[in-house]
Amino acid sequence: MTSITASNASSASSAGTGVLTGTPVVPGVALGPVVTVTSEVPADVVQAYEARDPASPDDALATYDEAVGVVADSLVARSSNASGAASEVLVATANLVKDKGLRKAVKKRLDAGEPLLGALRGAVEQFATLFTQMGGLMAERVTDLHDIERRLTARIVGAPEPGLSTPDEPSVLVAEDLAPADTAGLDPAFVVALVTEQGGPTSHTAIIARQLGIPCVVGVHGATGLAPGTRVLVDGATGAVETEVDEADAAERVRKDQEWRAHLDAWSGPAATKDGTTVKVMANVADGASAEKAVAYPVEGVGLFRTELCFLDSSEEPSVEEQSEVYAAVLRPFADGRTVVVRTLDAGSDKPIAYATPKGEENPALGIRGLRLSFDNPGLLDRQIEGIALAAEKTGSSPWVMAPMVATVEEAETFAGRVRKHGLTVGVMVEIPSAALLAEQILEVVDFMSIGTNDLTQYSMAADRMSAGLAHLTDPWQPAVLRLIAMTAAAGKKHGKPVGVCGEAAADPALATVLVGMGITSLSMAPNAVRAVGAQLGATSDEACTRAAEVALAASDPHEARAAVRAVLDA
Repeated sequence: MTSITASNASSASSAGTGVLTGTPVVPGVALGPVVTVTSEVPADVVQAYEARDPASPDDALATYDEAVGVVADSLVARSSNASGAASEVLVATANLVKDKGLRKAVKKRLDAGEPLLGALRGAVEQFATLFTQMGGLMAERVTDLHDIERRLTARIVGAPEPGLSTPDEPSVLVAEDLAPADTAGLDPAFVVALVTEQGGPTSHTAIIARQLGIPCVVGVHGATGLAPGTRVLVDGATGAVETEVDEADAAERVRKDQEWRAHLDAWSGPAATKDGTTVKVMANVADGASAEKAVAYPVEGVGLFRTELCFLDSSEEPSVEEQSEVYAAVLRPFADGRTVVVRTLDAGSDKPIAYATPKGEENPALGIRGLRLSFDNPGLLDRQIEGIALAAEKTGSSPWVMAPMVATVEEAETFAGRVRKHGLTVGVMVEIPSAALLAEQILEVVDFMSIGTNDLTQYSMAADRMSAGLAHLTDPWQPAVLRLIAMTAAAGKKHGKPVGVCGEAAADPALATVLVGMGITSLSMAPNAVRAVGAQLGATSDEACTRAAEVALAASDPHEARAAVRAVLDA
């Protein structure tokens, strides 16, 4: 087998009858009966509760507080049996259940005379509207809010908590969308694939599916119309959900996919094409704990250390010394000479930090975030760079430092000057289309570039990357996005400077070949995606990578691009 999608070649020509399509998220082929997730509290139980005489506001609030405690404790207990992103998602959801702002909104409505369930419903809608307006990761939390509402409602009315029950046999899980609490508890032995009508490639469902290695397709229109028990074949590489299955053909495709997965498990790096062209395959990390886990994978360093994630709960700016300890915890596991790329604070928009980001912006995704925070507060950036330099000294490391949200050559040059004062290698993120268009000039003043495909895609396509209805636009295979990446890679070749990719696109094995064919020199991703990408590159020649880039750039839409690249790789 020469391609991770080789077992799927027969599905590439399928169209129309018997095939639903969506956005592929996690590659793999799985066959099984449909199990549909229903998460609503029984209407008759709710109606019976609402028919009772309403409690006083104080008694109703006490009932709410009791339900909050039980639901939050249940989620935390489940997190102890999970790991990685799944555990983090459950803990984050438990914290949202206990949110003081949500309780305050419920209390205000109770004091105004609303019954408890109405007050809860209204408070949730209030925050859902706010999160939707904020966009980005906050918009994604709307699914969490509605899940919390259902769980609290069930506890209040005395019904079982809604959610997924483990199937009796290996099955394909189909839902409109999946709450993080359900996704985090999935057992890959019984849930062989995930299919949702909503969601995008960066949703909680997608993130946890990647961690568990479960084939996943999102944005599949009509998926919830599939009858429970219908046997379907899910192709997580093509985004196809086949409803008219030839059992013998399907079983053979699943067998080939399992062979390929066994090959992935044996891959130990380092990454190179079939012809020996080296490509750095690196990890995205959030803190010292995730760095310790990443070092166990065959990675050549850290391509993206998201420093802002260390300080989301901080009300005051940490001192230079305190920051240096946080950064040193990430540098130490890779102090054997492997590169760690540290991104300065990408705070703002969907990741507000109390001590750094302005409040009340009407459009924070296009507002003061990332490097722009330093325009009116240069000390914030200077102290962070000092902390990084101190961490480098403590660990004997030589980290690379890059700025997010760079839009102009002047911004890049000013940032470079501040970083070089400390003797550190300096680069910038390419997230704004202007940075890609100016890549040649920017690379004259910095040492490297790293392309953040998540933001580059949403800004290029004017589409919120967390919007379920716009998943087709926020697909990194969009021709416009690929052309911006190719333009940036070409600038790197001209200057002889490295250009990497650290967005979700890097974790797609087929797209990785396209990126390498364009001239991308490093790929950074969730550690569990490394083996699939490395094995795919090792099975692909330089010529095939170049050809894959050519056909992808010539395609008119993402589906055509994927099909054309599959044809190249399968050849």
